[in-house]
Amino acid sequence: MHSLRRLTLLLVTSLACMSCLAVAQQPIDWKSLPKDPAVLTSPEALAIADNLLAYQYKSGGWPKNIAMEKNLTDADRAALASRDETKRDGEHTPTIDNGATTSQIRFLAAVFTATGHERHRDAVLRGLDYLFTAQYENGGWPQFFPLRKGYYTHITFNDDATRNVLEILRDTAAAKAPYAFVDEPRRIRATDALARGIACVLRCQIVVDGKPTVWAAQHDETTFAPAPARKFEPACFTSQESAGLVRFLMSLENPSPEIIASVQGAVAWFERTKLSGLRFERVKTPEGRDGIVTPDPAAPPLWARFYELGTERPIFIGRDEVIHYTLSEIERERRGGYAWYDDRPAEILKKYPSWLNRNVKP
Repeated sequence: MHSLRRLTLLLVTSLACMSCLAVAQQPIDWKSLPKDPAVLTSPEALAIADNLLAYQYKSGGWPKNIAMEKNLTDADRAALASRDETKRDGEHTPTIDNGATTSQIRFLAAVFTATGHERHRDAVLRGLDYLFTAQYENGGWPQFFPLRKGYYTHITFNDDATRNVLEILRDTAAAKAPYAFVDEPRRIRATDALARGIACVLRCQIVVDGKPTVWAAQHDETTFAPAPARKFEPACFTSQESAGLVRFLMSLENPSPEIIASVQGAVAWFERTKLSGLRFERVKTPEGRDGIVTPDPAAPPLWARFYELGTERPIFIGRDEVIHYTLSEIERERRGGYAWYDDRPAEILKKYPSWLNRNVKP
């Protein structure tokens, strides 16, 4: 009997150790915000969190497009500490583009909630202060702050930049996990920033024939009109960013009549512009990656990334800035190097009936 108990204890202990080893050995996708507390309290998660502290600027924001989970040497940390973010050249300027700043705030908030290390809490609070400071008086956010010359000053919806900020402010204002630790003065600031941010989103929504439709990837910070960015990113309707904004608006409790009208207008636009019978694929060719569109009656609905203002026709632009109406007309490098089609509005259309039933009474 004693032998059986010892064997059982040994087996349970071994399984627990194997589980801990699996958590430690599996790379952490920190940007996707792991939900497992065992992951968030692991040595690897703490090492990543401390790396994020090293990359944080004095202003509270973070740069983009850096693999911050990689090990840092003492020399690396010293170089990061001596950066000059006043250069405003993109490499040194804090940003909300490509998930920067918002993904770090989310991960560090989750790690602090799981571990209680004050250094991680302090970094989150500085990150929130950065978002408050970077916001325009009219409620929008530029792509870079401190401001960088060029299209970067526009109100930026591209790649969900503003939506990511608004989601953090929504949860902070409501003291929702993992932001329940945020102090009351900052929750009050988050409530105000959220309200102004929502008002800006509604003001930017493109109105056609008196009806709200969707959004451009960026809008002029003064006039709120759709604005261009890179050569292949004209002022136009965008399906991907608009789906993200509608998803956020649909997450709000007790939406105002203005928010309800905004969602209804965007859903009508998604229905009107969906593309049926087409399949988009990225393929490898001897010349490099390419993007091709083929007829397929069984394919689920797709939306072009860009639609022309005025006509609502799908448009595709190469680096020569010439607008084309079929993807095959632009150069291979651009065909295969950009997300020209998207299916995210399909999820909005799927959830819309239940949302409408909850929020609009007959």
